Amino acid sequence: MSLTLKLNGVEHSVDAEPGTPLLWVIRDELKMTGTKFGCGVASCGSCTVHVDGAPVRSCQTYIEDLEGAEVTTIEAIGETDIGAAVQQAWKELDVVQCGYCQSGQIMSAVGLLSENPKPSVEDIHDYMNGNACRCATYQRIRAGIQRASEIMEG
Repeated sequence: MSLTLKLNGVEHSVDAEPGTPLLWVIRDELKMTGTKFGCGVASCGSCTVHVDGAPVRSCQTYIEDLEGAEVTTIEAIGETDIGAAVQQAWKELDVVQCGYCQSGQIMSAVGLLSENPKPSVEDIHDYMNGNACRCATYQRIRAGIQRASEIMEG
């Protein structure tokens, strides 16, 4: 099956079997490895990307459902104001430990701040629930989201 996929603002012609997860097209076909494989069942969040501005788990998003959609990965999220604020906060607060889950954490954090620019701790906890971090940097992730919110305010 051949289709056109708009990824990070660039159109790509993709040839993939129906039922192929977006994750594998991004990583194997388009050679963008910032989006990670974690669990394969949409439970850990490591594979989170944005489709038409909303966070989705790319391991369970199928390529045939994306004709005409705009996909944004961690490689381009810093080009948005919210993405840049989140990345700045992550650096300032040294949020990352091993880093494996962080592309998914950042993509989810951008989704949260896009919907709610001034989230409470409870809002952050609720929205980020389901994003697993084996290093347990959850407090630093929450602090990073709060700091990104401050950066966005100016």
